[in-house]
Amino acid sequence: MSKTIRIGAGAAWWGDRVEPAQLNAERGDLDYLCFETMAEATVSAAQVRARRDPGFEGYDTYLDDRMRAVLPACMKRGTKIVSNQGWINPDAAAKRVVHWLRELGHTGVKVAAVNGSLVTDRVLELTDRILENGEPTASLQPTLISAEAYLGAEPIVEALKAGAQIVITGRVADPSLFLAPMMYEFGWDPLDHAKVAQGNGLGHLMECGAQVTGGYFSDPGFKDVPEPWNFGFPIAEVREDGSAILTKVAGTGGAVTLQTVKEQMLYEVHDPANYLTPDVVVDFTTARLEQAGPDRVLVTNIGGKPRTPTLKVSIGCTEGFIGEDMFFYAGPGALRRAQLARKILEERFKIVGLQAEDYRLDFLGMNAIHGDATPADAPEPYEIAVRVAARTRTREEAAKVGREVDGMAVSGIAHTGKRVPHQERTREVIGVWSSLVPREQVPASIHYFES
Repeated sequence: MSKTIRIGAGAAWWGDRVEPAQLNAERGDLDYLCFETMAEATVSAAQVRARRDPGFEGYDTYLDDRMRAVLPACMKRGTKIVSNQGWINPDAAAKRVVHWLRELGHTGVKVAAVNGSLVTDRVLELTDRILENGEPTASLQPTLISAEAYLGAEPIVEALKAGAQIVITGRVADPSLFLAPMMYEFGWDPLDHAKVAQGNGLGHLMECGAQVTGGYFSDPGFKDVPEPWNFGFPIAEVREDGSAILTKVAGTGGAVTLQTVKEQMLYEVHDPANYLTPDVVVDFTTARLEQAGPDRVLVTNIGGKPRTPTLKVSIGCTEGFIGEDMFFYAGPGALRRAQLARKILEERFKIVGLQAEDYRLDFLGMNAIHGDATPADAPEPYEIAVRVAARTRTREEAAKVGREVDGMAVSGIAHTGKRVPHQERTREVIGVWSSLVPREQVPASIHYFES
C-alpha cells in the first residue's frame, strides 16, 4: 500500500484567521501544517515599517498568535510546521518560535530558518530588464529599497532532511511550502517534473486556505455553502504518486466540491497550461477531478514541464506618498450634496496648490469600484461615502488631502458627516516591479536553532 501523508493549511495570508489553523492542528491528524502569510503587498508593508521603526523584527506580526495556538497540538502529535512567516528576517522569526517552544515546555526541538531570498544589495547586477515595461532595472536604482527572489521547495527539503521539525522561510513561492513535505517524504527528485508538478499543483490548491473550502466562493442564492462563519482550512491526503484527496475537518463550515476546487485551481493562474513556479511549470489542463464523497475531492493527473532557468524577483521602490480621507452623506439628496462636495474640494485643492501625480475622488456605494464603467442610470444610493485620495512626491503634499477634508466639517455643505481625524491619513507608497535572475545566482542558506 502506497504511503500517504496529511498536509493542512494554516494561513492563506498575513491577516488570515487563527482559529481554523488551531482546529487543523488539534483535529486534522496532520503530518504537516503549512502557513502562507506573504504577498508582494506584505513585503512592501514590512519594508515600510522597517524603514520607520528600527525595533521592528521583520517577521509576521501575528507569529506569536499563530504559534501559541498551534504549537501545543503540533508538538503532541509530532506535526511538522512549514511557514514563510519569516518575511524579511527568518532568523529572528525562528528564534521567536524557539522562545514559544521553551515557554510551552518543549525542549530539544530543531527549528530551521531559510535565508537567501533577499537580494537587495545585488539585484541591479543580477537582473537586466523590468518585466512590466522593458526598461533597464538600473533605472530603479534611485528609488530601490528591497528585492526578493522567489525561492522554491529545495531548501525546505534540505532543512527537513537535517531534522528540523519547524521550518521558517522568507520569500518562498506559495505552492512550494506545501510541495516540500511531499518531496521530502516521498523522495521525489527535484528535476522529476511529472511528480513535482503534481505536488506543486496541489500546493496551489492549498495555498489560499479557505478559498478551496468555500471561502471567497460563497455567493448567497447562487453558490451557497453551509456555515460560512465557520470555514475549515483544507487538508490534502497526498499519495506517493502525487494524487490526493482534498478535504477538511468534519463538522466545519464551507464545502469541498468540484466547484470550489475548480475556482481555486484557476485563481491567479494566467495560463493554466503554463503556471510558472520556481520548482516546475505546472499544466492544469490535464488535471482530473472527482467527487469522492462529502467534502472529499480526488485530484489526479496534474501535468508538468521542466522548471525555468530563472527565478522571479520582486523589486520594491519608493513611489511617493498617498493622502487619503473620506466623509459621508445620507438621506434624500445625498448624491446631489456629494457632487457639490466634489466641486468644492477640486477648487480648494487648486487654492492650496496640491501637487498630485494621481488623484481620485470616488463615491463609495456608487462608482468607486467600476469607475467610468458605472451605468449612467445607476439608482441613486440612500447614503454615500466620499473617498478622496492623491499620490504625491512628498508627505507634506499628501497631508493636504486630509486638511482640506477636515475643512468640510464646518466649511462644507449641509449634513456632512466627518470622522474625527485620529487615524493615519498619509502613507508611504512602495511600488513593486518584477525581473528575472539566473537561479544559480540565488543560493539559499539555512540556520538552525534548538529549543
